[in-house]
Amino acid sequence: MKINGNEIKPGNVVEHKGGLWVAVKTNAVKPGKGGAFNQVEMKNLIDGTKLNERFRASETVEKVRLEQKDFQYLYAEGEMLVFMDTTTYEQLELQTEFVGDRAAFLQDGMEITVEMYDERPIGVKLPDFVTLEIVEADPVVKGQTVSSSYKPAVMDNGIKVMVPPFIEAGEKIIVETNEITYVRRADS
Repeated sequence: MKINGNEIKPGNVVEHKGGLWVAVKTNAVKPGKGGAFNQVEMKNLIDGTKLNERFRASETVEKVRLEQKDFQYLYAEGEMLVFMDTTTYEQLELQTEFVGDRAAFLQDGMEITVEMYDERPIGVKLPDFVTLEIVEADPVVKGQTVSSSYKPAVMDNGIKVMVPPFIEAGEKIIVETNEITYVRRADS
């Protein structure tokens, strides 16, 4: 589907210079002289390189639709993560580095979404929130105020997160997977 250069919005995936790019930021510019243009910061979906490009309203680009498929996380095997298509039951293996740091949040049976282009995985979306157990938390220092101070804690997946002083080892908390931040105590 062709769209004009001034219609590119953040999150759009476009074909440009022979590659697939996702628009990260856009800025419509109307200079005093000359025609208006859209300044677009893009990230390559394949190799992660960044590019700043100007698109005039008269230019057209090919907007790409990514197919989204639901998968279930099964297990890790060496450097590979194994997922199962929830519709066809076919298995998909992805390298741990493809999923990145967020691979630590994968739990048995977790439902995820894989974005595909021409049957090739481009990106992975994990649930926004997961429940994890705190295995190690610093003791509360007397005199700390509850409202402003957070302390480091280690979750059962090995990742550190800052938590309020009242959270102790053995408690379950809900964590936001994109920013890796504490949300709240999990309901028992």
